[in-house]
Amino acid sequence: MIKERLNGAPLHALINNAGISPKAADGRRLTSLTTPVETWMDVFHVNLLAPILLAQGLLDELKLGSGAIVNVTSIVGSRVHPFAGTAYATSKAALACLTREMAHDYAPHGIRVNAIAPGEIKTDILSPETEALLAPIIPMHRVGTPDEVAKVIFFLCSEAASYVTGAEVPINGGQHV
Repeated sequence: MIKERLNGAPLHALINNAGISPKAADGRRLTSLTTPVETWMDVFHVNLLAPILLAQGLLDELKLGSGAIVNVTSIVGSRVHPFAGTAYATSKAALACLTREMAHDYAPHGIRVNAIAPGEIKTDILSPETEALLAPIIPMHRVGTPDEVAKVIFFLCSEAASYVTGAEVPINGGQHV
């Protein structure tokens, strides 16, 4: 479908932003002890395999556009989080590793590959309870906005980042420090 819409035109940016983070029936995070195998497979198919399949499938168009790929990982890829489950966290950690590998593999084709690792961002997924609980422990004392995330993605896709590849940029108000 994407290739058909491009119809041979160059692709300048591929943003791999899809992700799923299933919860238990009661809303709690799924742990390594409680996550069913089917859930692991679903999470890894969406969060890890889809980005590599899209990049492979759009390689020619990305080469034509000297494109940039930005993978959306997460703060939870490097630490245990009170709400994000184990499958989600490990898929995002794997995506960070994949980003480095892709940066190496795609560089000879003129394609840069980077990642962003957002923390808590004010989207429909973020509950008011989560925001109230986490904002006080974030050094900037607030959650981020989608616009703040978009600006970093835009930078990574722009000529201003022409020598940046293999990086994972945290966007979390200092939550990782």
